Amino acid sequence: MGQRSIFRVEHLETWRASFLARHPKVLIIVQLIDTVLSGLYMLAWSKKREEVAGLKAPKKEKRVRRENRTQPPVEAPYVAPKPKIVIKSSLKTVDIFDGMTLLDLSKRTGASIGALQDILADLGEKVESEFNAISVDLAELVAMELGVNIRRMHTGEGTVEPRPAVVTVMGHVDHGKTSLLDSLRQTSVAAKEAGGITQHIGAFVVEMPSGASITFLDTPGHAAFSAMRARGAAVTDIVVLVVAADDGVMPQTLEAMSHAKAANVPIVVAINKCDKSGADPERVRIQLGSEGLLLEDMGGDVQVVEISAVTKLGLDKLEEALFLQAEIMDLKARIDGPAQAFVVEARVDRGRGPLATAIVKTGTLVSGQHIVVGAEWGRIRSLRDTAGKITEFAKPATPVEIEGLRGLPMAGDDVVVVDSEERARMLSQGRKKKQEKDRLQKIDEDMTEEAEVGEETPERVEMPVIVKADVQGSVQAVTDALRSLNSPQVFVNIVHVGVGPISQHDIDLAQACRAYIVGFSIRPPPSAITLAATQANIKILLHNVIYHLLEEMGREIVEKAPGTAETQISGEAEILNIFERKGRTKSKGPDIKIAGCRITDGHFSKSGTMRLLRSGDVVFEGPCASLKREKQDAEMVDKGNDCGLVIQDCNDFQVGDIVQCLEQVIRKPKFISTQSGAVRIEC
Repeated sequence: MGQRSIFRVEHLETWRASFLARHPKVLIIVQLIDTVLSGLYMLAWSKKREEVAGLKAPKKEKRVRRENRTQPPVEAPYVAPKPKIVIKSSLKTVDIFDGMTLLDLSKRTGASIGALQDILADLGEKVESEFNAISVDLAELVAMELGVNIRRMHTGEGTVEPRPAVVTVMGHVDHGKTSLLDSLRQTSVAAKEAGGITQHIGAFVVEMPSGASITFLDTPGHAAFSAMRARGAAVTDIVVLVVAADDGVMPQTLEAMSHAKAANVPIVVAINKCDKSGADPERVRIQLGSEGLLLEDMGGDVQVVEISAVTKLGLDKLEEALFLQAEIMDLKARIDGPAQAFVVEARVDRGRGPLATAIVKTGTLVSGQHIVVGAEWGRIRSLRDTAGKITEFAKPATPVEIEGLRGLPMAGDDVVVVDSEERARMLSQGRKKKQEKDRLQKIDEDMTEEAEVGEETPERVEMPVIVKADVQGSVQAVTDALRSLNSPQVFVNIVHVGVGPISQHDIDLAQACRAYIVGFSIRPPPSAITLAATQANIKILLHNVIYHLLEEMGREIVEKAPGTAETQISGEAEILNIFERKGRTKSKGPDIKIAGCRITDGHFSKSGTMRLLRSGDVVFEGPCASLKREKQDAEMVDKGNDCGLVIQDCNDFQVGDIVQCLEQVIRKPKFISTQSGAVRIEC
């Protein structure tokens, strides 16, 4: 029986395999049924295991949201917030130096030792003791985080040697400063300047016949370049005050004297143009003495030399005076260690990028060093002397052109040598952050002031201006000069400044804000830029002499000014006869009195306001209802003609009365340029 069962099963399996081989679709269905049955079998087996004692999982209760919590909150330890570092005065200025301790910095800034250590930790520096010394760069970074202003104090330790004198030539415009330098170095700088007027600072090293060298700075004499003269006085050792013998003391002469006195720099007076027929050196001496300058002739210590830059008269005496003054001052400087320099001028070259002309104060500036100039940083790619030759280093009192900066610095910035690129980048970012913070704070203060006096001040028309110039100093001078043209009616808004030629970006910006583009001492833009400006209706003003630039901008400001509405008497007439027209019907209105007048002065306009005078007193004032000449309506009647006049709502005429015609006129402001070169807008 068992063998028969086995046979039947085997026979059945054989038959099943042959049947499925002949019908493949049935095979697929069978395989699918087997899979489903296997899944059901496994599910049943898992449920059976859960029913075993001790292995049955508890049922999950449905979560109900409780309205009122009865359990107390979990108690956690209180963590006090990190205290903010507060400095008493944001305008506080502290002196920092290399090798100062954390304790010194804490006393100067008013911050705690722990706060300073936290800032240093954020900067990646770990200083455990308050008596540990830090570098001057780290001290500046910490001070910037605290929001205080700093002043770097440089060490005087090292090898000290005599250095050449730095002499700045200052004086009034067109008094012969550049011609004097021409005569000293046997070149022709004045011929290359636009209009014979110096437009920016020039630094030159002049080899004297005696073999010694003097570094000269030539500063502009125009009133717009006051900031440049102040920078020249700040970096110089001696000021040569050039005064024309035929012109005398002028406003910029007095300003140069004040700059020299503020910088505590000795003055040597050079009375130029003594070869002219109208020269009067004695008058110049008296004028200088009356301004408080103690000359040697009057018992003082200020040397006076009479010269002529054209005929080279007295140049040897001027050289002797400069060397004598330098010998008295005993000029020496440290030549080893990191350099400290002062930026005199900055510009952008198309092939070389940002360039900065600097004069080394102390130390030696070496090519390849990492430097921070103001808020910009870079690695010195090359140094060039005043002749354009590449040099490897620059010693004190030497003017050099620095190449390799990442951005264009401002004229007047200090050049600081740092150890690494990372430190240079950190200092640059910190200074830029502080500059932006100060700028936003100033804008906030200005907006607060405008809001306080906004109701009293009339609304002004804004005049956006984009300034482009050849060097950074000229940009600053032109910007300051244009801002001096602000008036109660027109606000000159400098929306963008830059060094270099006018680009398509400037055209797009001017089109967006409807600005004027002012180019100073730059080459004319390409034809494509000019065409784009013409199509966008943008005015481009290009000049090489600041006189002409300010004059044209003054005319543009006067034209753009809305003006002031004023009432003026345009004409006067006498009433000779009175005519009365009766109103026949209601449609024609009431009776009207017509004054027969003769214009005795000016003219009468129908759009004007009429004022009736009797014995000098005002009787009535109102608009003109009708003005006729020879029975024809007239818009205007000139002097000497008769007319018929009707004043609205006025019937009280008498023969002999005087009628005045009042008109509203718009009075434009005036552009005023003084003899000294100063300009202003007078409303």
